[in-house]
Amino acid sequence: MAEERMRGKRARRTARPTGTGASRRRVREPQLERTRSRAGSVVAATTGMLGVSSTRRAAVLAIVVCALALTVVVPLRNYVAQQQELAAVSEQQEALAAEVDELRRERTRLADPAVIAAEARSRLGYVAPGETPYVVQLPEPPDAETVEDPFLTEPWYRRLWRDVSEGPP
Repeated sequence: MAEERMRGKRARRTARPTGTGASRRRVREPQLERTRSRAGSVVAATTGMLGVSSTRRAAVLAIVVCALALTVVVPLRNYVAQQQELAAVSEQQEALAAEVDELRRERTRLADPAVIAAEARSRLGYVAPGETPYVVQLPEPPDAETVEDPFLTEPWYRRLWRDVSEGPP
C-alpha cells in the first residue's frame, strides 16, 4: 500500500514540468465532450437549476411568497390592532387625568367655608339666622289662546277625507 502511494507520487512528480519558470500549472488532459442534439439543447435551455422548468420554479416561488405573506399578515394585523388600542387607551387616560385635575381644583375651591355658604344660598335657598328671605316670583308668560277644533268629535276617517278634499285648515 505504501509502495503504491510512493509510485503515485513519483508519477505525479515526473508529470510536472521541470522548468525554472514561475508557473507551476497542472497539465490538463483533454476530456471527451458529449455532443448534444438540438432537442437536448432546448431542454437544457428551458430547464434551470436541478432540472426544474421555469414555470415550476415560478409556481414554487409564488407558493413560498404566499406562505410568507400569510405568516406575516396575522402578526402584523395583531400589531396594528394593538397599536390602535394603545392609542385609544392613552387618549382615554389623558382625558381621565384632565378630569382628575379639574376635580382636585374643585375640591380645593370647595374647601373654603365662604364658597360653601354661597353655594348653599344659591342652590338650596339657605338663609343665615337673622336675615329676611325674599322670594321673587316672575310672572308667567301669557299663553297663546287655544283654539278649539270644532271637528274634534268627528271620526278620524272623516277628518282625513275633509283634509284631503279641502286641504289643511
